Amino acid sequence: MAHQLPLWSPLCISLCFFAWLQGFFSVVHGDTNLSYPSLTPIDRDLYHSSGDLMEEIKALVLRHKDKLTLDTIKAQNKGYSAEIAVVTYSRRRQEADDKPRFRILLSFGQHGRELITSEVALRILSILCIEKFLPNLDQASLDQTLDNLVIKVVPMENLNGRRLVEAGDLCERRNGRGVDLNRNWSVDWGKKEKDYDPYEENPGTAPFSEPEAQIMRKIAVSFDPHIWVNIHSGMEALFMPYDHKNTTPDGVPSQKMKSLLEELNHLHCQKRCMIGSGGGSVGYLAHGTATDFMFDIVKVPMAFTFEIYGDGAASSKDCFKMFNPTDFGTFNRVLNEWSAAFFTIFKLGPNLLGENYSKPPLDKWVSIDEYLDGYLVERSSRYGKKMEVLELGLQEIRTYFRLFLLSSVLLLFMFCSRISKSKFSRPIVSAIAL
Repeated sequence: MAHQLPLWSPLCISLCFFAWLQGFFSVVHGDTNLSYPSLTPIDRDLYHSSGDLMEEIKALVLRHKDKLTLDTIKAQNKGYSAEIAVVTYSRRRQEADDKPRFRILLSFGQHGRELITSEVALRILSILCIEKFLPNLDQASLDQTLDNLVIKVVPMENLNGRRLVEAGDLCERRNGRGVDLNRNWSVDWGKKEKDYDPYEENPGTAPFSEPEAQIMRKIAVSFDPHIWVNIHSGMEALFMPYDHKNTTPDGVPSQKMKSLLEELNHLHCQKRCMIGSGGGSVGYLAHGTATDFMFDIVKVPMAFTFEIYGDGAASSKDCFKMFNPTDFGTFNRVLNEWSAAFFTIFKLGPNLLGENYSKPPLDKWVSIDEYLDGYLVERSSRYGKKMEVLELGLQEIRTYFRLFLLSSVLLLFMFCSRISKSKFSRPIVSAIAL
C-alpha cells in the first residue's frame, strides 16, 4: 500500500497551494474553456490564403487579357513598405473610343481580419469574365451595361495586415505597423472619441502616413470614379457619408445615394441591412475614413461603405467567426447575394446619375501633395488612356518645392530679425544740445 501523507503535513499543503496557483493562472491567461470560448480558426477549405487568392486573380487576368489588366503599385514610408494590386475591367479596352465611360472603384480587404470581402472581390471578377454565373442574370442586358463601364477592383488593400491574420492574430484589423487604414485619411483626421481604442483605431502619425493609404489616394485621384465602395464585414449595413458626424449630405446627391441603397436593401438584403450615414447608424463616429475623403475631397458623386456579413452572437474575442462565415452554406450565400448587389450597382448607378455621368467631369481641387502623388503619376484619362510621367521627376519637383518654401521662410525670418535688431540697437541722440 502506498504511503499517504497527512493532510496537514507541510509537503501536502505546499502541493495543494501550487495546484491552486496553477489553476488561478490558467483562468487568468485563458488556458481553460471556463474563461473564454474556443476560438474559430480560418477554414482553409472555404478561404484562400492571400497568396493563393492573388495567384487566382493573376491567372484570371492572363486568361482574359481583352477585358482585364493588373497593376501592382508600391510605396514606402520610414522603412515600412506596402504594395497593392489593382485589377481594371473594361470590355472595350482595346478600342479607340472617345465616348466618356462610367467609372467605378471598389476596395476590399482594408481590414486584415475581414477575409470574406476579398472572396467577394474574386467572385465579382470571375462573373465579369463569365467564368462564374449569377442566377437569373440576363447576360445580354448585362453586356450592354458593362460596355459603358470601367471598373477598378482592389482585391486586398491591406496585404501586410492580412498576413498577420493568417499567421494567427485573427483579430488584427490594422496594417503591418499597427495603423488602421480607415482612420488614416485627411478628412477630420486624428480626432479621438471617449471610447477610442488604439488597437482598433490607431490613425497613424499624420494623414496618409501609411503607404497603403497613399496608394489608394493616388488611384482615386487619377481614376476619378463616379462610384466608390469600401467593402467591410462585421455587420450587415449600407452606409453613405458621413462617418465623422451624425448627418448625411444635403440635396440631390444624398437622395440619389439613399435611393440606390434602398433598392439594394430590398433586392439583395431582404431589408435586413441598416441604411444611413456611418456616423449616425453604427453607434460611433469614425474620423479620417476613406469614404468621407472620397466624397468631400475627390468629389465622388456616390461614395459608400458596405458591411456584408456579421455574426452578432460570436464572442468579441472569436474574431474569425464574428467577421467571416464559417459554414459552406452561409459562405456561398454571402458571395452570391453581394456579388449580385454589385451588378445591380453596375446597372442602376449610371441611370441614377443620369446626364451628369456623360459630361466630362471637372478637375478636382487637390493639395500639392495629392496633385504630385496622384494626379499626374500613372494618371488615367477619362477615356482610359494612360499618361506616363516619371515618378523620379515628380519626387524631385516636390523636394525642390518644399526646399523653396523652407528657404523662403528662413530668409523672411532673418530679414525680420535684422530689421528688428537694427531698430533697437541705434544710439539714442538727445534732442537738446548740451
